Amino acid sequence: MKTNSLALLAILLSFVLFTKPSLQKSNSPNPRLYNAFLALQAWKHAITNDPKSFTSNWHGYDVCNYTGIYCAPAPDNPHLTTVAGIDLNHATISGSLPEELGLLTDLALFHINSNRFKGNLPYSFRNLRLLYELDISNNLFSGEFPPVLLCLPSIKYLDIRFNDFQGKVPPELFDLKLDALFINNNKFRSALPKNIGNSTVSVLVLANNNLQGCLATGIGKMAKTLNEIILMNSGLGGCLPDEIGLLTKLTVFDVSFNSLVGSLPKSMGNMKSLEQLNVAHNKLSGQIPESICKLPRLENFTYSDNYFCGEPGSCLKLDDKDDSRNCIPYRPKQRPAEECRDFYSRPVDCSAFGCLPSSSPPPPSPHHYYNP
Repeated sequence: MKTNSLALLAILLSFVLFTKPSLQKSNSPNPRLYNAFLALQAWKHAITNDPKSFTSNWHGYDVCNYTGIYCAPAPDNPHLTTVAGIDLNHATISGSLPEELGLLTDLALFHINSNRFKGNLPYSFRNLRLLYELDISNNLFSGEFPPVLLCLPSIKYLDIRFNDFQGKVPPELFDLKLDALFINNNKFRSALPKNIGNSTVSVLVLANNNLQGCLATGIGKMAKTLNEIILMNSGLGGCLPDEIGLLTKLTVFDVSFNSLVGSLPKSMGNMKSLEQLNVAHNKLSGQIPESICKLPRLENFTYSDNYFCGEPGSCLKLDDKDDSRNCIPYRPKQRPAEECRDFYSRPVDCSAFGCLPSSSPPPPSPHHYYNP
């Protein structure tokens, strides 16, 4: 029976990181492997230090036997071998990425995390029309957000975290059909794009940047796909929108170490899949809705270092919670009463960061909790 070529290609690509097909046995020339030879030789010359000798066998035309290079049948011709994946993770290699890497037009996977590559991504990466996964995390890349990343039609997994990228995060990034996006631990400094809700990701990590602004109400549009969102220490302000409660598939929600104000939306009680909730180190206030602490899968709820004035008993029954440094009567390790009175003497302003006013009612004044 004749094997379906597309099914065979899918199987081979799924094992591309575990198998290394040799060069095709035919004596006919293979232009794709020759282009790969040119690209990899140019890259080897752009490497300034290879302490673990990952590229020590990068010589000769048999590129499929190079360390970290993985070959497979070409998607458009199963009888033609091509370079489909590169994995140099944790090699501690120093150097840069040359323009010749754009010759690897069949590349599906490009993983070089935990190295010391610097510079920016070559614009020739626009030729990598089949690139599905790109992981350049934990390197020394710098400059503006690489614009070529917006030109990759097949990209689904994008990881550029732990680099020195700076400037604005382009709104077009959230229009890509991605499954996972990690841009955390860079030096991006711009308002969080209002079209964030257009994203199709299941995992979104923007932490440890200076994105400023507010969490847009459009976040609710991600309800069908979003499983984890981590916005820790990202410069957020204003109030959390009620639309948060639409994220019923969300398992992890972390907005700790920001400048959020107002109360927790009661709609968060609809987030039935939530397991980890961290809102610590903000300026949130008011009563914690009981529906949140009764979420069926909630394992960890951290709301320390805020100005909450009340918590239901169901919160105290959680195995893993932290309510310290709030304004909750009769609980240990709370803020001084004078500090709480001073905080509640000022109205909550959701628009201080240019945000729309929250549709949630303002937190109640807890003056009766404290003796003047």
